[in-house]
Amino acid sequence: MTGGDAVPVTYWSFTALWDGQWYERIAAEGYPLVLPVGPTGKVGENPWAFYPLFPLAVRALMALTGGSFAVVASIFALACGFGAAVVLALLLRGRIGDRAAYVAVVLWASFPASVSLQLAYTESLAMLLLVGFLVALARERWLLAASVALLVGLARPIAVPLAVVALVAVVVRWRRRGSRPLQRTEYAAMLGTLAACGLAGVLWPAVAWWRTGSPTAYTDTMAAWRAYDTVEPFVPWLDKARWLIGDTWGPVALVALPTAVIAMVAGPWARALGADLRAWSLAYPAYLAAVLDPFTSILRYLIPLFPLLVVALGAGWERRPPSWRRLLLRAVPLLLLFVAGQWWWTDTLWRFVPPSDYPP
Repeated sequence: MTGGDAVPVTYWSFTALWDGQWYERIAAEGYPLVLPVGPTGKVGENPWAFYPLFPLAVRALMALTGGSFAVVASIFALACGFGAAVVLALLLRGRIGDRAAYVAVVLWASFPASVSLQLAYTESLAMLLLVGFLVALARERWLLAASVALLVGLARPIAVPLAVVALVAVVVRWRRRGSRPLQRTEYAAMLGTLAACGLAGVLWPAVAWWRTGSPTAYTDTMAAWRAYDTVEPFVPWLDKARWLIGDTWGPVALVALPTAVIAMVAGPWARALGADLRAWSLAYPAYLAAVLDPFTSILRYLIPLFPLLVVALGAGWERRPPSWRRLLLRAVPLLLLFVAGQWWWTDTLWRFVPPSDYPP
């Protein structure tokens, strides 16, 4: 039920709750030219917090198929998630071997928050674009990577760490110029990729500024969902850690968590990932720490950290592909843990309690 009128809830309508309702509004109405302002002068919640590529693509598919937003958005998200799994396998198989790549994809698809890949959210589309960008970089298709980066800049706010990854890829290619000379056209293409990544990071805030006339339209809108009047870098993590764990152990946990991630990525057990995936595994969490106000959505934001699964499987050693036995010894417990986590995520977070609820 959805409320006092006892309206029945279907699977399709449930996939379009929470953030999906904002995307549905954008698909139907677009973005406001005037920001809503409350009695205190603070900008209120509005569609500018949500990037346009997903809802506009769904609107086009709705016009093409005649389907409802909930049905079209969910199927489109699921298709993007499937595409992301395929491209992820292509990205990993050349680095860690076929068997480890396939097991890593299975674990990624079984991650507790991967249930959200079927929702009217941007996780699926963003993941597809992310792995597409990484494949383009790995194959030195610089202009393709630049184009995908610009799409990321309209899909989800993860383009800033992509710029770090692109810079690492360019430096790696430049250092190999002795054995593989660089042509002027490749120099230009690499610079174009870096420029595109930089542009992608500011593209949507710039569009919000252009359309509303307010240079802080995007950040003011994002702050409407926060516990603070402005977007405070890093501070919410400390406050949440103290609230959940205590004043003593909260800061300790905040030091231990990034230390563990660095240890997973920096050692020889992660060398097969390559410099680009290692850079992503560090730049993306650092970006989340800087801009995110962590709460119930944090598990969804961990979906792009797939390289850590490779390390957890013991498949990141260079020129030491694990046997099926070694893979399964690590994969099966993780798989059981993840499946149990999916049940918890679905039963606890993907549960709407009227009249409002925190988003999963």
